[in-house]
Amino acid sequence: MAPPGPAGAHPTSAEPLSRSIFRKFLLMLCSLLTSLYVFYCLVERCQTLSGPVVGLSSGDEEAGAPGRWVLAGSRGESAVWPAAARRKRLLQLQQWRRRRPPALRNDREEAGWEEDPPSLAGGPGGSGAGSSVAEAPPGTLALLLDEGSKQLPQAIIIGVKKGGTRALLEFLRVHPDVRAVGAEPHFFDRSYDKGLAWYRDLMPRTLDGQITMEKTPSYFVTREAPARISAMSRDTKLIVVVRDPVTRAISDYTQTLSKRPDIPTFENLTFRNRTTGLIDTSWSAIQIGLYAKHLEHWLLHFPLRQMLFVSGERLIRDPAGELGRVQDFLGLKRIITDKHFYFNKTKGFPCLKKAEGSSKPHCLGKTKGRAHPEIDPEVVRRLRDFYRPFNLKFYQMTGHDFGWDG
Repeated sequence: MAPPGPAGAHPTSAEPLSRSIFRKFLLMLCSLLTSLYVFYCLVERCQTLSGPVVGLSSGDEEAGAPGRWVLAGSRGESAVWPAAARRKRLLQLQQWRRRRPPALRNDREEAGWEEDPPSLAGGPGGSGAGSSVAEAPPGTLALLLDEGSKQLPQAIIIGVKKGGTRALLEFLRVHPDVRAVGAEPHFFDRSYDKGLAWYRDLMPRTLDGQITMEKTPSYFVTREAPARISAMSRDTKLIVVVRDPVTRAISDYTQTLSKRPDIPTFENLTFRNRTTGLIDTSWSAIQIGLYAKHLEHWLLHFPLRQMLFVSGERLIRDPAGELGRVQDFLGLKRIITDKHFYFNKTKGFPCLKKAEGSSKPHCLGKTKGRAHPEIDPEVVRRLRDFYRPFNLKFYQMTGHDFGWDG
């Protein structure tokens, strides 16, 4: 017989058994929660995976179906990326590529966008705050390059040289619904024989709702360009950045002088005969400023409502106001506002406080905003007299007085 236990004790096996079951239940519960947590972490990791991408599963792109992205190592199983995730990744690539130093465009249009020193971030108008869009590491490039599709541009900045086209393009590229090629394609003036397929291949990939753009200032003065762009699409929206033609001509000359210091003086190039005061309209620096004559060719192929004329002077004084007009013209939400800009007194131009995905200010490069040489005031006066009738006609044609003769 078993010895009696302590008073009040009931020697049964139920209590130890229930404790054992309870401990096993807690252990299983902890294991389950741990597994769920690990699974959650893995899912989050897959959402931001920057590994290699094989490409679209066969037939999806041609059929117009949403892309099914096959990840390397998935044994042929496709991972369907939501539209929002694809859009975010494309925007990340857009900003990552934008922060790289721009390549030299060509012998006439130099790289014009640079990143200011970090010290500016703490100065007036600067910003050291981070962005809501995380920087995309270079390893994400393979994934992002294959997203979206390449489209012919729905909008083109067609001119004018030294009017502010580079600034306008870079300001517009802050908008998440604008995708633009950085270098000037020069398709409709120099490479038209290569065909529209070649031209489209130059464009960046876009998602639904995004606008494809490019800018080539020489289009505005190219006689064949209006008909060629119209043949591509009569619905193309055209943006012309114009500037006081006298100031524009001097700026044009200044750029050429920086590359060819041995050229004749501005005064000698301006006149065919200095004594008679006959202006040499064959000189491109003068000829570009005859805006009314060039506009006549465009109006043969495009209605005025499809053209927007941006003031280069106002783009400097009030960039947000002018960008508001541009966004309205393109049918975009007004996202680019005053908060994106500050005025850099050293350069004499507005700068971006920060581009999306970057906490550093961005300004026009060293090739922009050069100091102009001293020009004989009498030459400037004669040029203003020469341009006045062309300016007045341009005001009438566009319905806007740019105030260059005030």
